[in-house]
Amino acid sequence: GQEESPGFVITNVFGNSLDEKIIAEKYLRSSGLDYTIVRPGGLKGTAPTGQLAVYGEDKLNSGEISRDLVADVCVAALNDAKTTNKVLEIIEDDGKPPQVFN
Repeated sequence: GQEESPGFVITNVFGNSLDEKIIAEKYLRSSGLDYTIVRPGGLKGTAPTGQLAVYGEDKLNSGEISRDLVADVCVAALNDAKTTNKVLEIIEDDGKPPQVFN
């Protein structure tokens, strides 16, 4: 994982929140349930300004994404079998126009 990356270490200072997320993810993976883990970049309170960029597990160290786009990804993942038992790390690519997931 990314536990040694500077971004993880700095963010985790606030109540070990990222450590707790890792514990929850491990629990979910071992539960036997189907899951999709969505890991957004830094959250923005504005409308999307760039195209969705989706990466695999432990690929992102920075980036931001609109809360609206995170919600779109979560809803779309509910009905997309390709996301089952996967981790989606998501940010906006501000160099491209907005695009809906799927």
